Amino acid sequence: MRIAIITGGESLEKDIALKGAKAVENALKKLGHETALIEIDKHICEYLKNFGPDKAFIVAHGTYGEDGKIQGLLDILDISYIGSGVKSNAICIDKDFTKQMFRQNNIPTPDWHAYKPKDVIDWNIFPCIAKPACAGSSFGLFKVEDEKSLKKAAQNIFKIDDKLIVEEFIEGKDMTVGYFKGKVLEPIEVVPKKGIYDYESKYTKGMSEYLFLEDKELVKRLKDITSKIVDIFELKDIARVDFRVRGEEIYTLEINTIPGLTELSLLPMALNKDGISFDSMVEALING
Repeated sequence: MRIAIITGGESLEKDIALKGAKAVENALKKLGHETALIEIDKHICEYLKNFGPDKAFIVAHGTYGEDGKIQGLLDILDISYIGSGVKSNAICIDKDFTKQMFRQNNIPTPDWHAYKPKDVIDWNIFPCIAKPACAGSSFGLFKVEDEKSLKKAAQNIFKIDDKLIVEEFIEGKDMTVGYFKGKVLEPIEVVPKKGIYDYESKYTKGMSEYLFLEDKELVKRLKDITSKIVDIFELKDIARVDFRVRGEEIYTLEINTIPGLTELSLLPMALNKDGISFDSMVEALING
């Protein structure tokens, strides 16, 4: 099979996408498929036409990868691809829109407010989390303790996004649940050594510990919420949902429509727990 691995793009997560794309390329070559690694730029239609893929494997995060744009282009070109469609990606890329849908569907999420650059930031509950609405990999994520720190965080965030999310800080544990080909995977607790699961904690070896849960009731509740989210947001093939857990309370934070596929990524880790290797994951996605 001829597989176009689409990667790169304009987001701050480009380097992470390229690492994941290389891992997918290596797996596909071992499995005997013909591949082309195609970076997203203004020539992408020409590259795709010249290669003539049977299927596209998108490994691009943020802008152009997870915002529905590349999916729309592939739909127009009549090239089938792995993952969720235009609508799901366009909604899930924006944490404000996603959280509005959580609330409409009675899925608990931390209180928040969205701000544009010209808005007066009137948030007064601290500590809180400040983050870009449409960036992933915890780029631009800040835990802030006061109004002065919040204003400084907002200045940094508005350099990379035109919408700021200020969110209630939930004292608790970070959890994540993967979804793969109709199955909700085992939840993982993420324990960052520096206390907050930011970019450094995600992509630096040894900066976080990953634990599979032993609490069967909590596992069931997390899986049930994830399954509900998969249905509501019409997620397909592969995804990951992030949570914050405080005691008996579960708060849903965000949805990743194209989860990371690097050696430190959480979805491959959860699949491995189920006895599914990285190569087997790639093959199942291609053949699905």
